[in-house]
Amino acid sequence: MAESKTWGGRFGAATDQRVELFTESISFDHRLAVEDIRASQAHARMLARIGVVTKNEADQLCAALAEIGARTAPGQLPFSTRQEDIHTHVENALIEMLGDVGRKLHTARSRNDQVATDLRLWVRQASDDLDLAVAEMQRALIRAARREQAVVLPGYTHLQRAQPVLAAHVFLAYVEKLARDRSRLADARRRLNELPLGAAALAGTSLPIDRQAVAQELGFDRVAANSLDAVSDRDFALEFVFVLTTLALHLSGWAEEWIIWSTVEFGMLELPDAFCTGSSMMPHKKNPDVLELIRGKSARVVGALQQLITLIKGLPLAYNRDLQEDKRPVFEAFDTVLACVQLATPLIDQSRLRRTAIAARIEEGQDRKSTRLNSSH
Repeated sequence: MAESKTWGGRFGAATDQRVELFTESISFDHRLAVEDIRASQAHARMLARIGVVTKNEADQLCAALAEIGARTAPGQLPFSTRQEDIHTHVENALIEMLGDVGRKLHTARSRNDQVATDLRLWVRQASDDLDLAVAEMQRALIRAARREQAVVLPGYTHLQRAQPVLAAHVFLAYVEKLARDRSRLADARRRLNELPLGAAALAGTSLPIDRQAVAQELGFDRVAANSLDAVSDRDFALEFVFVLTTLALHLSGWAEEWIIWSTVEFGMLELPDAFCTGSSMMPHKKNPDVLELIRGKSARVVGALQQLITLIKGLPLAYNRDLQEDKRPVFEAFDTVLACVQLATPLIDQSRLRRTAIAARIEEGQDRKSTRLNSSH
């Protein structure tokens, strides 16, 4: 029924089922449920403070939202494409529980500023989670540097032996790369941490809402200064995925180097059996599948960045439905990079340099050079 839609006031006919399937986003934006409920609770408490709802109504709204959140986590809240997105699912569940009191929650806000707020909250938490994971990978590299600190490795330029270097120096080079990734992540987090809620559809609201109070409750540093920008801005998503892409490229380069080190030809690294696979036809093989997939999955992250860049290119102010497509590349890029980092950490801890083999061949490049020099005389 058209009247069941949050936007169906002027429509006399039901939405074509093909359109519902084409326009739904609940299949992926259900991941914003926690953020949607948290922002809605802050909005309800703010509405009570300015007298739009009573204190008792706000308490009812917050309690019902908490119950909906508890049902969402174990999957007890049924998702339907007829309800489009997570915001509609939460709102309809609220109305079913509280009737007209539930309808009051949507006062002074729109799905446009809701989704912008929810996504910022999600990216902020994802940034924090990723930072912790990358820090643990750095610690694994530092542990490896200490473990292998006496080992001298051949250093390479152009993939040719150049000068001897300490193994610790090599491991710590990746610690520095990851430190820059974490710095970029923190910098992007600072920029994204402003509240869009209150921009409503695009031009704000005439009600005397208290955006500063909502920002403070949700942990935002400031409120968005311009309502048109607030609902249309996805710079924070683009910047987040750029940071993820840079990190993925660093992981890919590290994985490539360790794949080479683990070959018979180089013979420098023993990978843990638990992170490798074999071959049914060639039982002598030990394939570095995890490292190869870390290298390969970087393509997904690069693709997500390109998708966002293309999506945002040329959009007029303010909100456009194109922006519904911003979440999938953000989610996929984050999931991919986090999984790679979380696998890289134990792989580093369990890998060992082949010290005897390395020591036996450490002079090989120098020997050839000496031979050439001697023959020239």
